[in-house]
Amino acid sequence: MKIAVSSDEKSVDSNVSEVFGKCRYFILISAEKDKIEVLEIIENTGAGQSGSSGISAAKLVAETSPDAVITGNIGPNAQSVLKQFEIPVYFSKGKITDAVKKVIQVKK
Repeated sequence: MKIAVSSDEKSVDSNVSEVFGKCRYFILISAEKDKIEVLEIIENTGAGQSGSSGISAAKLVAETSPDAVITGNIGPNAQSVLKQFEIPVYFSKGKITDAVKKVIQVKK
């Protein structure tokens, strides 16, 4: 399973970002059972935009074709973009690794 997680740091040991559109990075993770592997870390180029940052971020993430997105919060426009690509969004707080493990459990 390929998961995109919003983050403000470049590490899976950091916390899930509380915001989707304004997070600094998206960490793409390959996750199966208890094995979590970082595939890529993408800089959110739309984070500094004054408007429509969520839509830009959603398009950026959708281009990576994840099976799911994990974030703390997401606006309706960004969520609508992800929905068009049939990418489910899961809401979580705390450590990225813990959030990914929870999503894996739900998807079983």
